[in-house]
Amino acid sequence: MRDPVIRLDPKDNIVVAREMIPAGTSIPSEGVTSLQDIPLGHKIATTLIKKGEPIRKYSTVIGYAAFDCQPGQHMHNEEIRFDRVQHPCEFGTEYQPVQVLPKEERRTFRGYVRPDGRVGCRNVILVVSASNCAATVVRKIASSFTEEVLAEFPNVDGVFPLVTALGCGMEKGDSVPMVYLRRVMRGYLTNPNVAGAVVVSLGCENNNIDVLFEKENLTEDSMLRKIIIQESGGSAASVRLGVSMVREMLKEANRFTREEVTADHLVLALECGGSDSFSGFSANPALGKAVDLLVKNGGTACLTETTELFSAEHTFTCRAKSVEVGEKLLARMKWWLKYCEGTDSQINGKVTPGNNAGGLTNILEKALGSARKGGSTPLNEVCDYASPIREKGLVIMDAPSYDPAASTAQFAGGCTLCAFTTGRGSCYGTGYMPTVKIASNTPLYQRMPDDMDLNAGAVIDGEKSLEEMGEEIFEKLLSIASGEKTKSEAFGMGADEFVPWDIGITG
Repeated sequence: MRDPVIRLDPKDNIVVAREMIPAGTSIPSEGVTSLQDIPLGHKIATTLIKKGEPIRKYSTVIGYAAFDCQPGQHMHNEEIRFDRVQHPCEFGTEYQPVQVLPKEERRTFRGYVRPDGRVGCRNVILVVSASNCAATVVRKIASSFTEEVLAEFPNVDGVFPLVTALGCGMEKGDSVPMVYLRRVMRGYLTNPNVAGAVVVSLGCENNNIDVLFEKENLTEDSMLRKIIIQESGGSAASVRLGVSMVREMLKEANRFTREEVTADHLVLALECGGSDSFSGFSANPALGKAVDLLVKNGGTACLTETTELFSAEHTFTCRAKSVEVGEKLLARMKWWLKYCEGTDSQINGKVTPGNNAGGLTNILEKALGSARKGGSTPLNEVCDYASPIREKGLVIMDAPSYDPAASTAQFAGGCTLCAFTTGRGSCYGTGYMPTVKIASNTPLYQRMPDDMDLNAGAVIDGEKSLEEMGEEIFEKLLSIASGEKTKSEAFGMGADEFVPWDIGITG
């Protein structure tokens, strides 16, 4: 019989239930008996933990005992008191440059090589609304290009509408919300997965289309067009104009074909959503192993959701390329602490209801698992929201811990592929940035087979090592980058997952 619990570190005073454990179950490996029913993925005390003493997981403090806790006791919301843990942050003390493989030894994939040398994993056309006022026109243009129509253009992966609720009713000028919105739109229009785009505006919104193009150094040409509804004869006329523009772009986009290129052209977004306690020792560290392989092959990986790194920032500053890079991360964390001050938000302790049900008690615990997606290579840069990613290797992009808003920023920054871990069952995905879903546990993988691409639960089940799972993830990423469809692509995800960060609406 397999051990019903998982011990993550010899110094821990809790273990994690590998399966549902009824009250009164003897756990010989720990010398304790469960005092209550212990749900799958939840924590159990292995020794007497007196009130105020630290609770340790991964040999790291994740909170303090709210009262005297007995061996075998369920350790969760009532038993663990949240309090900020101050970890000393050192800069670059563990920095070790990666020995990148010579070009001739690097793994390859088949991608779309753009004129500027960047490489896309998909070849798509976007129809973008400058504000919500153009939403319906944008949707009608894109919906005209059905699978039957697109069959005429076999090298094009789709025409996608990008609709935002923003663009008007916002602070004007160069306010942070407007800067972020424009930055996102520029990033989408110039991502290497995008062959062409049509931007549609009403004509009088705060996000003025001409100012957008001017501020973001965008130039209209045959593969980047503008439509102003108020100047084009209204909604129906604008739809007809947009359809004709996209059809012309499809002819040009169809001339691109996949070519064999080295993996250093990959820019991978790292995401997690609907996490559980298994995420931190199956899917996330296995993805971290895949990230190490990608970086060794010269590629780039982008970690985000800043608040989900809270209390784990010291694990990145110690391997930062420079003091400046480490200080950038700390500065963003301080900003989030101030921004969220006095709110019922994750950085102040509570995780989402789904995370909590999956065994995660607070953000200290969740961050330790979330950080492991980044692997073990140096931190080479910290980028502002949706800013262009210019460094190779591991980078962190500042973004909220809301999957669509964070993924939107990553695609805008230049990511072309996404690896998404989940323990509860996130369904996020898009067709313009293929998203590989990695389940942290086998029951989830079996419960949602049409959403999950890989099962990291094999690590929990003892069938694979983290290294083996990491290699499997890396191979899958190369296959998806070469054109294999993800489960979310097959389902048709991608028309409503465009979510620029709504940092402030003023009216």
